Amino acid sequence: MAEQKIDNKALEEAIAAFRSDKERDSYVKVMELLEKSIVVVPTMPPSDIAPELMEQLKAGKPVQFPKETKIVPCLLRKETGEQALPIFTSPEQIPEDKKSPMVMAMPFMGVIAMAAANQDKVAEVVVNPFTEMMVLNRSVLEIAEKRRKAAGQIKTVQLTKEQFQDLAHNRVTHAILPKYLFENGEEGLKTLQREEGAFLLKLYEQIYPKGQKCGSRAEDFSLMTLNLTDTIQLTRLDMPDETNKKGLCYRVYAVFKRDTEEVLYYTLENTKDGNFIARVTQDGKHEILEQAPDNGAEIEAVLNLAEPS
Repeated sequence: MAEQKIDNKALEEAIAAFRSDKERDSYVKVMELLEKSIVVVPTMPPSDIAPELMEQLKAGKPVQFPKETKIVPCLLRKETGEQALPIFTSPEQIPEDKKSPMVMAMPFMGVIAMAAANQDKVAEVVVNPFTEMMVLNRSVLEIAEKRRKAAGQIKTVQLTKEQFQDLAHNRVTHAILPKYLFENGEEGLKTLQREEGAFLLKLYEQIYPKGQKCGSRAEDFSLMTLNLTDTIQLTRLDMPDETNKKGLCYRVYAVFKRDTEEVLYYTLENTKDGNFIARVTQDGKHEILEQAPDNGAEIEAVLNLAEPS
């Protein structure tokens, strides 16, 4: 059996609760836990198993089989002649006189796939058939198989060009640019101040697929640097006009404290509730701080946040 940690105590308790009250909610709880669980499945050893591996199995040691190995589950025959696939919540649920030559630990959804592949032979799956038994009939298996297939499908969302530009813009203003400035400090600010829009386009290129370019031009960005005091330098970066819309950052303020060599990073955000000042912290957190004042009072508001009295 492959070495996988099996802890199905909560599942066993849920099965016991369902057997006691037969309530729908109890049944739903069992199925929710089953779908996430690793279960024990009795199987037959592959016909071409190497002798040394067979010896390991007999000794109760875990064995790793190649992926292409065909797994043949052990089945229980019912009085009606139909066959059931037994699974167990732990090896301890299998009585000594009922143990098979080999057991495997596998995800429950793998059991569902196995039952679907052998539906001409498997009428139902039985959980813990020799103790707290619970039967999953054909209709339950069909529903579980649909859920398994649905979970395996990767949903692809096709973004419009404008939507991708908006995502790229927020990625630059909320993550890539602040991270660069935090890591490079004053030298990073000097690079931004020197190269301006050309530098920002390089950051956007990190997001766009190879061969595609950002829709903005270097001249669409506007930058101004002010040495407000001996210790405080403020750099204001105006983003392209098309970014002044709901959900986007349209202006950045980078404050550099010369005495501590600290960079503080603030953004002006256009939200559904109006314009707000936000900040990105050194650990990457984005926080809305307060409503943005009129354009003429922005710098004062940012300084009050950077240097609270």
